[in-house]
Amino acid sequence: MQISDFDYALPDELIARYPAPERRASRLLEVGPGIADRQFAELPSLLGPGDLLVFNDTRVIPARLAAVKATGGRAEILIERIESECCALAQVRASKSPKKGGRLRLAGGEEVIVAGREDEFFRLDFPEPVLEILESAGEVPLPPYLGREAEPEDTDRYQTVYAKDPGAVAAPTAGLHFDRQMLDDTLAAGVRHAYITLHVGAGTFQALRREHIEENRLHRERLRVSEACCEAVRETRAAGGRVIAVGTTAVRALESASLSGEIRPFEGETDLFILPGYRFRSVDAMITNFHLPRSSLLMLVAAFAGRERILRAYRHAVQSGYRFFSYGDSMFLTPGADE
Repeated sequence: MQISDFDYALPDELIARYPAPERRASRLLEVGPGIADRQFAELPSLLGPGDLLVFNDTRVIPARLAAVKATGGRAEILIERIESECCALAQVRASKSPKKGGRLRLAGGEEVIVAGREDEFFRLDFPEPVLEILESAGEVPLPPYLGREAEPEDTDRYQTVYAKDPGAVAAPTAGLHFDRQMLDDTLAAGVRHAYITLHVGAGTFQALRREHIEENRLHRERLRVSEACCEAVRETRAAGGRVIAVGTTAVRALESASLSGEIRPFEGETDLFILPGYRFRSVDAMITNFHLPRSSLLMLVAAFAGRERILRAYRHAVQSGYRFFSYGDSMFLTPGADE
């Protein structure tokens, strides 16, 4: 397979640069054997008693920091992951890459030391707990394709209402459509809820570099799937219900915990790359946003619903004026194969 097999044309004006006025005000494209245009507020009607929604409860941290190098040049730090209380892996954007032992001064005067490099990431040592510095001086790390700086509204809207465990540098965006009332509405419809934690890394925005898909590797991300979640999945499927992943991060977490053939508690890292031909073990349906052309996430949804079916749905979405990417509209996918 080639990256070009997962391309589509997207007019720039369909990129949602701001969220909808209300979380549930987005549209919902239902993709199964056919295609149906809906509103996200209709989601409970697509679910049944005994179904299980699995959410990612990671919390986005204010991972972007402005800094100045010892030479006086400006730099920008984007945390990839927090390794320990005072150490993090990060991207550092500057006119010249910092060297090992170099110092980056933050706006508050704190000095961050460059301890080393791992591929395109730098290992940084902070003088105080990383999370504390980020909370006082960091900014919301909006995706680069939004083409704008973070604004006060983003602090709330680029975060799910059920976010709990800090560590992500990108939001699990399928969950952004849920408000408290929608959570209550699904519970009232007899749908159970379960949670996993997968801390989305900045690598999610990295383009695949090799045209032959199988030659690419994904960045590793930390996740946790509890015994309670595994038990909910097992009980749901045993009773004939569906396990519905809210977002591709929930899909990767559940499937990473199921690689043995049966879902088991998992805590660690995953670099699972889901491509067409993959056999899904724990996910029966999926709620997701629209993904970038030629991206690993587009490949994941194509593996689930069929490449031709997904590309046909995306063409319909473009023609129908759906809003794309993190702040855009949503999809409800059931599994399928190309005709």
